[in-house]
Amino acid sequence: MRIFTLVLAVLSVAVLSANAQVRAQPARVADDPGVQSNLRLLEAWIETQIAYRNLPGMAIGIVYDQELVWARGFGYADVASKTPATPATIYRIASNSKVFTSVAVMQLRDAGKLRLEDPVADHLPWFRIRQRFPDARPITIRHLLTHTSGLPREAAYPYWTDLKFPTLEEVRSALPEQETVFRPETRWKYSNLALSLAGAVVAEVSGEPYADYMLRHIFEPLGMSSTSAVLPEAHHSRLATGYGRRMPGGQREVMPFTDARGITPAAGLSTTVEDAARFLSWQIRLRDKEGEEVLQSHTLREMHRVHWVHPSWQSGWGLGFEVVHREAGDLVGHGGWVAGYQTAIFLIPREKVGVVAFINADDGDPYPGSPYSVVDKAFAWVAPAIAEATAPPPPEADPGWERYVGTYREHWIDSAVLIHEGQLKLITPTELDPTVSMMTLIPMGEHTFRLEGPEGQGYGEVGEPVVFTVDSSGKAVRYRMGARTAERVE
Repeated sequence: MRIFTLVLAVLSVAVLSANAQVRAQPARVADDPGVQSNLRLLEAWIETQIAYRNLPGMAIGIVYDQELVWARGFGYADVASKTPATPATIYRIASNSKVFTSVAVMQLRDAGKLRLEDPVADHLPWFRIRQRFPDARPITIRHLLTHTSGLPREAAYPYWTDLKFPTLEEVRSALPEQETVFRPETRWKYSNLALSLAGAVVAEVSGEPYADYMLRHIFEPLGMSSTSAVLPEAHHSRLATGYGRRMPGGQREVMPFTDARGITPAAGLSTTVEDAARFLSWQIRLRDKEGEEVLQSHTLREMHRVHWVHPSWQSGWGLGFEVVHREAGDLVGHGGWVAGYQTAIFLIPREKVGVVAFINADDGDPYPGSPYSVVDKAFAWVAPAIAEATAPPPPEADPGWERYVGTYREHWIDSAVLIHEGQLKLITPTELDPTVSMMTLIPMGEHTFRLEGPEGQGYGEVGEPVVFTVDSSGKAVRYRMGARTAERVE
């Protein structure tokens, strides 16, 4: 399964304020005229790409929070029978399987049945591979999920060439003849073998076959009734036919159905756009609350955080998730390819927008019409329209805030409190550009505020209380911010 770095347009998308009341809007985000306009743009572009590139078919979905804003099929799930592609068409999701396997591992971690720092051999005693570096530390479960194990990319079989996937027993028997490539945790190296082993850990630790565990503990609880690790016979009629890449003469080979067998945890799951949209909405829902639904909420946030960053600092890996850095909001998700299918499922957590794109053809990036380019366009065109449709109204300043406005001094710095765009702000006016470090004072009680600002901005008391002292006339004379005090300058 090849892995691609998702290159996205630079967007300017409004950030929702948790403290603001959302403006009056249509009952459904999909009914907003701006959203509809940009969906028509996306549809026109996709239809043209399919027509001019002779793509067989595609299914797309866009999620905002708990709403499937838009989902549509284009072209055919099967060209010969002219069966239309729909959001209910089943696709092999290839490397997106790794995300679900990682969720299963983290469930077992939360249940106290394993630790991420456990050596893989503690749970799979048969895990024996020639170690190129005899002094290397043991390969752990964390290494498997972050692709930092140093393991080879694949098990010792040419399944991407002959499409004959090995059983887990065959993977196991060939391991002693394989050799590690790098020391663990010294270099990122994508590995289908690693996530296949993670799936074996799930089965061993849970005492359930991998496919059964995924069904009972993830797919059924999330209402993903069309998702499976081993495609049921009843689902075969809904499976899109996979096609090879378009050859110079314009023809495409019909690709055979492949059972990933021992590589299933890394590459073998199947699902629909509708089910993938449920998976995205679950992530948004779980991130927004404390508690548990399939996973602990803090565990999902842990999975979405970067655990390994690439040298460019533009992307990295969480626990099972790829993380792509963007100024307008980082993306988390995964892409994938398996013979005849390409998939991309990505989410911008900060904006609560997710996009699913499935195609039943091997044409990949950088070609227009691939799932990755479709995801790009959806985030570039539709996501800003969704943000505008769901944006809060402009805030209105409290007239009582005027008592706090002024300059305050400490022996090493001056600060200024002012009303800016309807909010009470704190700046450092001596800076060349004080807007860069501008913070917001969020009302918490009488003369008490909480200092808020973008994550990673400055080294100050962000998140801590700011308490003003007022004189007999009601005018602020000083503030205490954390452990610091600043006096008003007259």
